[in-house]
Amino acid sequence: MGFPAVQHRGFNLPQRPDNAQTLLRCAVPIPVRGYLDYLPIEDSDRFPAIGSRLLIPLGSRQVVGIVSEILGSTAVDPTKLKRASAYLDEAALISPNVLELLRWTADYYQHPPGETLILGLSPRERRGEPSASTQEDGFSLTLRGEGLSDTALSRAPRQQALIAQLRSGPKTRSELRSAGFKPENFRALVSRALIEPVALDANNAWISKTPLSANSEQSSAIAAITTSLGIFGCYLLEGVTGSGKTEVYLQAIAAALARQEQTLVIIPEIGLTPQLVQRFKERFDAPIVTLHSGLGNAERDRNWQAARTGQAAIIIGTRSAVFAPLLTLGLIIVDEEHDISLNQQDGLRYSARDVAVKRAQLSDCPIVLGSATPSLESMANASNGRYRSHQLTQRAAGANPPTKRLVDIRGLALRAGLSPQLEAKMAEVLSRDEQVLLFLNRRGFAPTLLCHDCGWTAECQNCDARQTLHKKPPRVQCHHCGQKNPLPKRCPNCNGHRLVASGLGTEQTEQALRNDFPEVAVHRVDSDSMSGRDAMAKFAETVEAASACIMLGTQLLAKGHHFPKVTCVGVLDADSLLMSPDFRGEERLAQLLTQVGGRAGRAKRAGEVLIQTRHPEHPVMQAVLEQPWSVLSAQLLYSRQAQRLPPHGALAALRCDSATPDSGLEFLLTLMTAYQGSTTDPSIRLVGPLSAPMARRAGLYRSHIVIAGGQRSRVHASVKNLVALASEQRPPKGLRWFVDIDPSEPL
Repeated sequence: MGFPAVQHRGFNLPQRPDNAQTLLRCAVPIPVRGYLDYLPIEDSDRFPAIGSRLLIPLGSRQVVGIVSEILGSTAVDPTKLKRASAYLDEAALISPNVLELLRWTADYYQHPPGETLILGLSPRERRGEPSASTQEDGFSLTLRGEGLSDTALSRAPRQQALIAQLRSGPKTRSELRSAGFKPENFRALVSRALIEPVALDANNAWISKTPLSANSEQSSAIAAITTSLGIFGCYLLEGVTGSGKTEVYLQAIAAALARQEQTLVIIPEIGLTPQLVQRFKERFDAPIVTLHSGLGNAERDRNWQAARTGQAAIIIGTRSAVFAPLLTLGLIIVDEEHDISLNQQDGLRYSARDVAVKRAQLSDCPIVLGSATPSLESMANASNGRYRSHQLTQRAAGANPPTKRLVDIRGLALRAGLSPQLEAKMAEVLSRDEQVLLFLNRRGFAPTLLCHDCGWTAECQNCDARQTLHKKPPRVQCHHCGQKNPLPKRCPNCNGHRLVASGLGTEQTEQALRNDFPEVAVHRVDSDSMSGRDAMAKFAETVEAASACIMLGTQLLAKGHHFPKVTCVGVLDADSLLMSPDFRGEERLAQLLTQVGGRAGRAKRAGEVLIQTRHPEHPVMQAVLEQPWSVLSAQLLYSRQAQRLPPHGALAALRCDSATPDSGLEFLLTLMTAYQGSTTDPSIRLVGPLSAPMARRAGLYRSHIVIAGGQRSRVHASVKNLVALASEQRPPKGLRWFVDIDPSEPL
């Protein structure tokens, strides 16, 4: 407000004149594009810390808000403002760096600040509860348990094994669960007074074990990253699959730990967590915590607090972990930085990769973006010098890259999507006790159920989409809104009996594989079969211990995993992205084929990749076969430049979800008219209003305006103008609008 600043708990506060009223500017988790002002609690001579929580009245209820600023104003009428009800924290829960990051995120992605700043709190803190304790529940032996003989529980082998585990000292519940013990084992021994619950502190030692030897390319990347600790810099680590990117990560982390600094590792999928955590535990005797939606609330809260207090040395998490509090952040790593799963697709729509880069800048620390197929945006940033590029062109341990072969399936008789060439190759590989990985990015038995007599198809009642046929258990289900219906016995249109499956899904191929290879284990990996919390970890352990087996799966299987016994990879339907409405379709197809193919031949055994396609002459198919990603990406970048598409240009969208087909389009047309009357920037193009490629989803009609321009700053200014105009409108009932900056969904 122009008043001189004074210090308050580490933050700058305005020094107010005698006639000024102190205001608490709060971020409240409601869809309001601004902050709400409150008066301090009555009869109090203290103020809350910026970044702390307070309880405030909102209508007839009490909600948790976050103090964003403390201001002095001479213009406010105190009778028109409500008072805060209570201060919930003695000190800030959100540090200045994270608070600045969250404010930047709210501004850049044009999202309500209250719904953004709340992401800086753990789940229990968002509910107004105290921060979690970093102690973890565990078990130790009682005196009676210590005196038990080794054979006393021979009739209960799991209980006997649990006693043996605890003889070396107390263990946390999560450690024991990872070792295969179940809650009934704990309950049985507690009831017999042989073990007792205890609260255990985290391990505070930060020790790195001996690293592996690095080749010259790895050494160059490691040296560049480690010598820049304490300074912001963005490093693009482009390494062919199996080239040892993880070893670069590990040695960079070791250097950060030596400085007593924490590392934040962002990964795209929960399924990648078990193998990565295991690699890290083998290398570091240091507290490692994970943050992702697969954790229970108590464990997530505890890990969040361990990161905040500095007890956790390494934090591994999915995209929301980018906002986690870290006391001594020294290094950020984003693995598989190209992956679309790093983009949040609802609520606050953000790119965890891009937010991580901003966080590194605010924290004065290096960030490493790693991938075998970096995004075109990152490749462009490397070419113009914003990122420092390091390439790993050789596979680790002397492994050779797999050979690739296109299989033209036009006119071939396929069995559940399998060509004779692929089946013959699989039989050869399995006969050598090696493993096969098959990629099919379509779960369920078949994408369509139709009536052979009248042509009826099972359509979703809520979406412009067909329901997928599943047989385990039998049902038809929409994969967009989740609607499920029982499998019909007759056609609901003509009452006919001839209902047939059309198309291919993982369940159908799994059934055929079990029939064709009855002596071989078949593992289906998709969101239906891998729904349990520990499902992916158990699957990885099973495959690692097995000899010959077949893995069949969707994108859950395609990225980041290390299966050294896989020597044959088959891509059943490589054409699915060729006809994509998204301008990124060719980029994503090439990335996917490269990533999937990289699962083959990762050890000393030679690998082969068979790509089934009906378009073998397509330039992308040929390029994947013959060119490294660095060459192919340069060609794609040239094409983007010719079309003035990102990264050679910027895009944003203002989207609507509405209850009727026309209300969203009419609302957007009104905005466009108002915008065109308020701006004269000729560099900005507004396209629309348009219906989305899937116009109706989950019962709502979807439409949007596309904002395009050559400069990101000008596109962003235009979006702000549109947001201001939209905020002045009273939208019709049932309409919700939101902003999508750098959209990853098709337009």
